[in-house]
Amino acid sequence: DLVTKTDETRQTRGRPVHYWKLSARGHQQFPDRHAQLNIQLIATLRDELGHTRLNKLVDICALRQQKHYEQVLEEAGDSLEEKVRALSRLRSEEGFMAEVRLLPEGWLLIENHCPLFAAAESCGQFCQSELDMFRSLLANYADVQRADHLFSGARRCAYKIIDNSH
Repeated sequence: DLVTKTDETRQTRGRPVHYWKLSARGHQQFPDRHAQLNIQLIATLRDELGHTRLNKLVDICALRQQKHYEQVLEEAGDSLEEKVRALSRLRSEEGFMAEVRLLPEGWLLIENHCPLFAAAESCGQFCQSELDMFRSLLANYADVQRADHLFSGARRCAYKIIDNSH
């Protein structure tokens, strides 16, 4: 099978919702040489520098990205909603196909695609740095928690952004 179907268990009303995603075989239909090169580079860096230094390099890259994000979020406005929507736009521009949903206690930032999947699978620090960056960017406005994670079996990554003004 090239695709798999899952049922949304949280659906409370109406017809059942079905989600489709590419299977491993489906992903193979779209060759990705960039991913293979990234995995080789990560393995080489880990072998040459060690695990700790590789993680430090990933963190340094994330801090550079964060500086750009800080500038964009600063220009987005003062409200948490404006900042979360700007963050979603930034993530979409980078290929994460991000969207935002309103929750009673804040927001849910959903990343429907992970352009870093192969690299993150090889080095989990990419995922941790992403979470750390979101927490830092929104520290004065909200608490950020990972709600879904691809590497925990979810179909996407998602973050609860809980407004701390309540």
